[in-house]
Amino acid sequence: MTDGDFRHVYVIIEHEDGKILQVSLEMLGEARRMMDDFNKKYLSKEKVVAVLLGYNIKEISKTLIQHGADAVVCADNQELRFVRNTVYTKAISQIASDREIATNIEPEYAVQFKRPRYMFFGADSIGRHLSATVMAHLDSGLASDINKLVVADLQITHQNKTGGKPLTYEKTLEMYRPDFSGFLWTTILCLDNRNPATQKDFHPQACSIIPGVFEVIKPDPQRQGTIINYTPRFDEQDLKVKIIDRKIVKSEIDFDSHKAVVSFGRGVKDLPEQNIKLIEELASEIDAQIGITLPLSKRPFSVSQTVDSTYLIPDRVIGTSGRKVSPKVYVAVGISGAMQHIAGMKDSEFIIAINPDENAAIRNECDVFVKGRMEDVIPIFIEEIQKQKQAVQA
Repeated sequence: MTDGDFRHVYVIIEHEDGKILQVSLEMLGEARRMMDDFNKKYLSKEKVVAVLLGYNIKEISKTLIQHGADAVVCADNQELRFVRNTVYTKAISQIASDREIATNIEPEYAVQFKRPRYMFFGADSIGRHLSATVMAHLDSGLASDINKLVVADLQITHQNKTGGKPLTYEKTLEMYRPDFSGFLWTTILCLDNRNPATQKDFHPQACSIIPGVFEVIKPDPQRQGTIINYTPRFDEQDLKVKIIDRKIVKSEIDFDSHKAVVSFGRGVKDLPEQNIKLIEELASEIDAQIGITLPLSKRPFSVSQTVDSTYLIPDRVIGTSGRKVSPKVYVAVGISGAMQHIAGMKDSEFIIAINPDENAAIRNECDVFVKGRMEDVIPIFIEEIQKQKQAVQA
């Protein structure tokens, strides 16, 4: 295959009862920015294509165009009302390989079209699963939990990919993801095998994208685009699994109704039981909800059953693997500042960090940095807050 066989970026849209998920709008915004730069750089006319599956969802197509899509492939079908991985995988794979759809998207590229150049999924519970099965069906690669994208021409020398010769891979999607420490990025590439002995194409270059990383673009009500209605093809085997009833389980931890959030990380390790109770007291004084970093949900410390089941739980995790919050006041206690956590709290209006390490990365993200041990600082905070309350009530 040649470069002309692969065109456009396909963005897989998620929605809940007709309401588009935020991560889908974020992916559209990033796809729009990326393809505007791409078309200018390569003098091309490649498109941002939103892939929308569901039932009675055609009206959503207009919103997707307003948020940056050039075309929307809308599969409105009773069998797609609820997400079932088998039927969703088959429908998306058919859409990705359909030349008639490509003709409606951009006729100039339709003759050679084989598959999308790039494909985006949300890095949530549905998108992570779906991205893996779709890419397995399309026999291509996948990068997961991405938070930065760059298109570049790269010179690659690789024993298997290029037979040890330096070759230029044009229009390569550099997909960056945080590593396990949270302070570095790993770059992932999905490259074709150009070595004659192992020649194979790997397209689309696909990834799942972390929610909350990219900006949603301002919707333009005047923006025009193409809406393509598509009917997927299923057989009896695909439809063996039926959804009889469905209930949405929401988190028991309510961050949204609180104007303040106090979160803690591994810095509680010296005296975990006492320190968590101290944080609980501070949160009570300012009517704050309590959050944690991801490592705390793995229960790394020995604490009482009450503390463990109340606070060291996944529902309290703030960051790319948990919730995104934006309170008026955010207090980060004993948190180093890994990028996964920062992504979940960076939209807070005012951030206070308490940490004994003045070089901790959290210092670059906060409005006030208090250097000190939480055991020493929090009691002073509580005392001052109580004094202020008494002064107001007097």
